[in-house]
Amino acid sequence: MAIATNPPGLWPPFGAFSMAMIQGDGQIVHLKGQVSLDRHGHVVGSNDMRAQVHQVLENIRDVLAAMGGQMADVISAVHYATDIEQFMAAADIRKAFFVAPYPVTTTVQVERLYHPDLMIEIAAIAEIPRTRFRHPESATG
Repeated sequence: MAIATNPPGLWPPFGAFSMAMIQGDGQIVHLKGQVSLDRHGHVVGSNDMRAQVHQVLENIRDVLAAMGGQMADVISAVHYATDIEQFMAAADIRKAFFVAPYPVTTTVQVERLYHPDLMIEIAAIAEIPRTRFRHPESATG
């Protein structure tokens, strides 16, 4: 049975989704697609792809940290970008968050995201070793 979690310190979900799903013994974690929102749900970096990529990766890092995870635990990521050229130009920011071996990725260009100021959404799957994994405080489900 999967366990849903919405770690403290991030913007609260406003729809039918959780920030992450913990599968099995808690090693495999499915993260909800993260967008460039701060902890209060405000858009960070309106129309600035670089600022948005940075905020999205910080959000992913924070969700993982709530369970004892690290960015190195990410095994797969799907990027939804409204401008693929701008997204690819932010590769240096992604490299600041990830180290080799890098996660497998899929990148697609989309017409828009749910808010017109958002330019990037990244969904991820991570495997957190049992020795580090901890159930987050706000686990529900």
